[in-house]
Amino acid sequence: MTSDPEESVRLQGYGEMTLRTAVTTMMLLAPRERADAAIFRVRDGVRLASSEIAELASEWGITPTPEIRSPNLVPEQHWTHVVRGMVREAPLPALMIAFMVGVLVARR
Repeated sequence: MTSDPEESVRLQGYGEMTLRTAVTTMMLLAPRERADAAIFRVRDGVRLASSEIAELASEWGITPTPEIRSPNLVPEQHWTHVVRGMVREAPLPALMIAFMVGVLVARR
């Protein structure tokens, strides 16, 4: 099925826009967010299938954004040094608190 790139659609959570803009916006989302997003045609309210969206993106040369972070963009982690210093010098209650904080941080 051929689709007009200027067709009016509604991207869930973003509003009404052209089909090309909606597909581009959707491909810029993280993979988990992309799976939850939906595109609906304004003219009949039909939801586009994810396979159709992927096909349109490849046809128009729009590549999805992978969930990869560049090592140059991520600040250098120094937590290992902080934790080692805490373990060497801290009493047992402080170690327990550090462990619980570490668990909370890891869950986020």
